[in-house]
Amino acid sequence: MKNFIFIILVIFIYSSLGAQDKILREQKNEQLQQRDSLRNFNKTNSLNNNKKANIVDYKIISFSRDTNSVDTTLTIKKDYKFNYLQRDDFGLLPFTNIGQSYNSLIVNTEENSILPLFAARSRHFNYMEVEDINYYRVPTPWTRLTYKTAFEQGQLLDAFFTVNLSNQFNFSIAYKGLRSLGNYQNVLTSTGNFRFTSNYTSKNKRYSAKGHIVMQDLLNQENGGLTDDGVQDFRSGDEEFLDRSVFDPNFNNAENILEGKRFYFEHDYDIIRQNDSISKNRLQLLNQISFEDKYYQYVQDSPAENFFGDSFSNNINDKVTLENFHTEIALRYYNNILGDFKFGLTYTNINYGYNTIVLLPSENIPNRIKSNFLGTTASYSKTIGKIDINGSAQINLSEEFSGSIFNGMVGLKLNQDISLDGGVQISSRLPNYNHLLYQSDYTNYNWYNYGSFENVNKQQLSFNIRSDKYLNAYFDLSNISNYTYFNLQNKIDENRIIKPQQYNSSIQYLKLKVQKEFTLGNFALDNTVMYQSTVSDLNVLNVPTLITRNSLYYTNQLFKKAMTLQTGVTLNYFTEYNMNGYDPLLAEFYTQNETKLGGFPRLDFFINAKIRQTRIFFKAEHFNSSFTGFDYFSAPNHPFRDFTIRFGLVWDFFL
Repeated sequence: MKNFIFIILVIFIYSSLGAQDKILREQKNEQLQQRDSLRNFNKTNSLNNNKKANIVDYKIISFSRDTNSVDTTLTIKKDYKFNYLQRDDFGLLPFTNIGQSYNSLIVNTEENSILPLFAARSRHFNYMEVEDINYYRVPTPWTRLTYKTAFEQGQLLDAFFTVNLSNQFNFSIAYKGLRSLGNYQNVLTSTGNFRFTSNYTSKNKRYSAKGHIVMQDLLNQENGGLTDDGVQDFRSGDEEFLDRSVFDPNFNNAENILEGKRFYFEHDYDIIRQNDSISKNRLQLLNQISFEDKYYQYVQDSPAENFFGDSFSNNINDKVTLENFHTEIALRYYNNILGDFKFGLTYTNINYGYNTIVLLPSENIPNRIKSNFLGTTASYSKTIGKIDINGSAQINLSEEFSGSIFNGMVGLKLNQDISLDGGVQISSRLPNYNHLLYQSDYTNYNWYNYGSFENVNKQQLSFNIRSDKYLNAYFDLSNISNYTYFNLQNKIDENRIIKPQQYNSSIQYLKLKVQKEFTLGNFALDNTVMYQSTVSDLNVLNVPTLITRNSLYYTNQLFKKAMTLQTGVTLNYFTEYNMNGYDPLLAEFYTQNETKLGGFPRLDFFINAKIRQTRIFFKAEHFNSSFTGFDYFSAPNHPFRDFTIRFGLVWDFFL
């Protein structure tokens, strides 16, 4: 991997120097425009020769081919996104150190995969999936640097660069790295996300291709949280415990790591080309190829048997791998009257598991789940006036890996401000791999449920309304059957017993989210409120009833509009509930009904500024921690963050 990164960096440096040299040559050539040959050169290379490039010409293309321009403005939404994940983290409760996990206060019932998901879901918040990778088209080279301070020793830096080498070809290279020691013992985090993307479109527009290479490693030291006595000392607020490094955790000799590399490529060719908007037909051949290799490993110098139970070894080393190859070939047909159709065939090859077989007194735990199978995909879309109709389906043609997803959506744009859409999703897939098969050097963490657990089935009804003038609202009503989860079972000899369970009855889940911003002069109040409710015979899916985020802030332009200033206070709050616990060996959250947590306010004071293309962020996080009581936790035995001051910036360069 180091050699590969070195090669990519060489390409990056060479391309940067080449781009700069090209600009100098073009400046000189402008003085010689009378030459026909140079005029032709400038015409064919107009993308890189455009000295009047506007910010709207720098395009970001998503996986679903939605295109947006680069946005360098300073808004309250940029403040919400300036975090480790670089997206709005409403409904996520971070752990004490940056780069650790998040406790989800909201249930995501929308299904995107018809396959089981890999192990260690708590490590996947910052794991970039295929849908998270963007592609670019830019008139000049664009560089973005994102920096933010961490806790104690370390920092977060995301460096990104993209350039169009011609009108047809673009590539980008980026790396996000983090290292943070943290305030408690043995909570160091060290993560890296390397991304390389490219996209190409032929001159006649008939052929296009895009692909990416992503390599990621997410390492976390684990300490099992505070002991029960430590929790009492933390809540006391005594001065001797304000130095968080004095706490003795449950153990201080473990770490887990999630690593993955993915190679993705897709391309398409127009067999029948739609030359303009009047042309009635278009026939397109599409192909997609993806290969991903991942592993999750938990290591511990000596077993913590008072926490996890008995072990087979004095040196814990659990490692599970997944190889996933997927390809699709499809035909897409467009007709002005009939709409847009797509039909495809897929092939998937799965290899998940371990290198050994575990022999227990009561059962034998196999080492692999392997399968290869075909599948089908289909989609349809049509716009009739102001109404958009979309539908899609995916089906696995396999008895062992049966799965399906059906989506239907209707959207209506009433006017320039108000748009509505509603949708239905019906999905069925196997539970995650670590629910089906898991092996460990700890005796209690060995199970095999493949063939005994049923598919998790979901039916979701959703509705959206978007309006800057009135409000933004989202409604979701879901029914879940065969819900599969990790559960804290009865303690045996004071040891925690975490096992996967399947709830064979149905769970009804409702959530309603409303967002509205009120403005008065230079002042604004941005409000986001979510209500949630679950109905089931047992408490297997616990969520807080109410979550709210409210920001009161002031915005103005200073120094003859050379700087935009934004300052204010944000309140985060959620009601008390049986918060999910965290298991460091599985790197998973589990359901527990013994400890209620939450109900504490979090106040953040921020000062943000924008000078030219640089945005500066300064925040005093959780400044109320010392006077509203030391009863704030991210999970049972895992305290939330104390008051801290952090600084960061986002700096864009357009050559």
